[in-house]
Amino acid sequence: MKVLVTGAAGFLGQAVAEELLAAGHEVTTLSRRPQSELGALGARTVSADLLDLAALECALQGQEGVVHAAAKTGVWGDPKEYWQANVEGTRNVLAASARLGIERLVYTSSPSVCFDGKDQRMAGNDLPYARRFLCAYQATKAQAEREVLAASGRGQLITCALRPHLIVGARDPHLVPRLIHKAKAGKLRVVGDGRNEVSLTFVENAAYAHRLALEQLAPKAPHAGRAYFVAQETPVLLWDWIGELLLGLGVPWRARRVPLPAALAAAAILEGCWKLFGLAQEPPLTRFVALQLARAHSYDLLPLRRDLGYTERVDLATGTEHLLRALRR
Repeated sequence: MKVLVTGAAGFLGQAVAEELLAAGHEVTTLSRRPQSELGALGARTVSADLLDLAALECALQGQEGVVHAAAKTGVWGDPKEYWQANVEGTRNVLAASARLGIERLVYTSSPSVCFDGKDQRMAGNDLPYARRFLCAYQATKAQAEREVLAASGRGQLITCALRPHLIVGARDPHLVPRLIHKAKAGKLRVVGDGRNEVSLTFVENAAYAHRLALEQLAPKAPHAGRAYFVAQETPVLLWDWIGELLLGLGVPWRARRVPLPAALAAAAILEGCWKLFGLAQEPPLTRFVALQLARAHSYDLLPLRRDLGYTERVDLATGTEHLLRALRR
């Protein structure tokens, strides 16, 4: 199959492109910066912005499927920039795909579209969208996901959405490196009671799920027009897993606790100050991050297994050991 992967310069997008190439698909990647590594593996690489509709349509010419993984991530920033990247960019992908007669589109969404600040343990696909969003990333990813799923079955295009949770792996440039940096600086604190159950996703599993979803998309496929959580089969106690990781790296860390109400109050003050002074850099703590660090958010994989025949390739223990080896190097 001829497939366009957007956001291939990102951690997950690169893994998805590599997974598709390894399976024998003909891959074109689209990202704002060149992807020489993927070009060396045989991908055709295109540097363009999703808001450039002409360039997007040029990249989409002759494609049979799309994995739309491009997004503006993070929990702080100008809401207009999130809207442009995550909603308008997705609208362009949908419109161009429909015009060119592309039949399959897999959208990379996020479990945060359903996160309402309360505990969510082994939640299933029937979890509703959050009624109130604490950051522009959440809000814009939810809007984009709604529009992607609503587009399924209009004309030739069939869509689905995958929601991988807390993606980690050897090339992770964000999540784990930030934790390690904070621990080394003595700024990492346990928020809440430290017993919250959380699902992780090793990037190899997330990429594999994207390939399965794309290959099996069809008008009568069970996942057509639907969204699925993607995660490890086994959730972790978040702070125990972080402690294990730091111990394995020889990073000294004392687990000092901050009650969630105190963390939320501090985060609200910080957010207010940052907005008042127009600071672009992310505050040391936001309410969204405080809740993510304190609450349970784990997900049931039964729908993914049932409808796509998914089984994880990398289990939790193996993935954690591979991650430790990579970080030690």
